[in-house]
Amino acid sequence: MTMMSELQTVLTVPARFRGPERSANGGWIAGTVAEALHGAGNDSAVEVTLHAPTPLDTELSLHHLANTATLTQGDRLLVEAITVAEELDAPAFVPFVDAARAESGFAGLVAHAFPGCFACGLRGPGDGLRIFPGPVDGTDLVAAGWRVPMSILNADGTVPDAIVWSALDCASGWAHFKPGEFALLGRLTARLHRRVYPGGTYSVVARATGREGRKLFAESAVYEVDGTLLASAKAVWITPAQGTEPGRAGTTAS
Repeated sequence: MTMMSELQTVLTVPARFRGPERSANGGWIAGTVAEALHGAGNDSAVEVTLHAPTPLDTELSLHHLANTATLTQGDRLLVEAITVAEELDAPAFVPFVDAARAESGFAGLVAHAFPGCFACGLRGPGDGLRIFPGPVDGTDLVAAGWRVPMSILNADGTVPDAIVWSALDCASGWAHFKPGEFALLGRLTARLHRRVYPGGTYSVVARATGREGRKLFAESAVYEVDGTLLASAKAVWITPAQGTEPGRAGTTAS
């Protein structure tokens, strides 16, 4: 019998990649653990479940065994990623001009539960991603024109997978949220088909696909300007218990 050895590394989440003020952006940490599972640029679908908030600036343990990767803090399970054989539906393409126009209706411009969020927060250009999905006229979609900062790149000149997961994450939430509303990302399943490049312009599109009790369901995608699908995802969000304040959210949110 051949025994499969476990690989373990130490991971620390810089405060830049926050969602709420004290924990990681859900998409960023999901993408980071997914990349640990398969490596950068792999086009396999990965399902990532967020069990608890991932703290910032704290040494955490990243474990990789066969087709599973987990992130822990001591004995506490934070994040778990597994490979899945699943085809992900994508919301319809929205041209970049129309996606950029939709940003004026972004609910977070009126009231934002997490204004410092790396992906959709109101941070300075080049610091956050500034993805502001707003309603697309005549459709059930929200969309934003994503202008990828030059400050984000891998050694090979491409954008890290975790950044693309961040874009897919927050857009799916804003498909449901009204001004000031928030929910907690519980699970994100994504597939990255092609690479994203710094300085590029892309359409980020999302659509709400249902609700069941406190669970919100949505799908999201990133498109090239010519309509080529670059990445797709489906998300499960958990709405907070009545009266819960954003700063007291019980699981990772973005």
